[in-house]
Amino acid sequence: MANYQNIRLDKTMYKAGVPFSDQLEKLDPSAAYAGTELAGLDAFQRQLKRFDIRVSGPKSDTIAKFFGTSDSAALFPEYVARAVLQGMDESAVIQSIIASKTVINSLDYRTITTADGHDVSASVVAEGAAIPETVIKLKDNLVRLTKRGRMLVASYEAVKFQRIDLFSITLKQIGAYITKAQLADAVNVLINGDAPGDANGNAAEVVKTAEAGKLSYDDLLALWGRFSDFQMNTLIASPDMMQKLLVLTELRDPVAGLNFTGSGMIGTPLGANVIRCAAVPAGTIVALDKNFALEMVTAGDITVDYDKLINTQLERAAVTSTSGFAKIFPDAVKVLTLKTA
Repeated sequence: MANYQNIRLDKTMYKAGVPFSDQLEKLDPSAAYAGTELAGLDAFQRQLKRFDIRVSGPKSDTIAKFFGTSDSAALFPEYVARAVLQGMDESAVIQSIIASKTVINSLDYRTITTADGHDVSASVVAEGAAIPETVIKLKDNLVRLTKRGRMLVASYEAVKFQRIDLFSITLKQIGAYITKAQLADAVNVLINGDAPGDANGNAAEVVKTAEAGKLSYDDLLALWGRFSDFQMNTLIASPDMMQKLLVLTELRDPVAGLNFTGSGMIGTPLGANVIRCAAVPAGTIVALDKNFALEMVTAGDITVDYDKLINTQLERAAVTSTSGFAKIFPDAVKVLTLKTA
């Protein structure tokens, strides 16, 4: 069995270009602990156990516990990254609107598209006739990646006696803020396309409501009817449009009410899940087929200034995430806006 207690840890493990957790897992495979009391823990969690560092619960240790030895100090940046990532996961509405997530190791990326004049429908092929082609090519424009993050500003002396569990709340909130910013980027691409200002861009088709300033069930039906090759299974509504949806008679049935009361989510009679999002412009609903509309591109996982977190023990340490979004099939997205007078 691998001995997790004898692994040498230092900050150079963050410079290898391989995630810290992956390196630990290679040195100390979890499979070796099947059937033992350590089964179910990953390699990082076993290192926390090795140094008796409790990161959660009312009896969690203080941050000073990480800096008891040089080896245990090397765990601190990974702890920060995991806590931020947990905050991102807990507020990850974005996961319900992306069709694919691509992780790259550079800042340049081109997604794919179908060539102009070619579709992906399965046409009838007569005997001896040529089979229609779907030409897949790289897009001309690069996916724009944006770095989002927050700066941790605190001295080690100011936080060393704080409980790790309490410190995790702040880190989770940083993760939530990053996800919120990423969601705004995603909404912008869905509405304006991934090449705004380009004559050949892929901005979403805009549908107006029948009456100025009013949303009706007929408007939703009209929006649903615009999806010929895709399904309208997700709606992202601005706060004001969310209120208009909730007062529609067709959404006041008991089941819809129970869903909203229990989860904060409503389901429309058209079968689409509805997400409230402040990043959507007022008077706007973004409708999409979440299985075909959007690709998320990320340049690795959460990045932290490991040198500062280990050597200077906080002070000013950046926590960042770099990501971007690209449309896959432009027709899988439509936008409903309130008609103006």
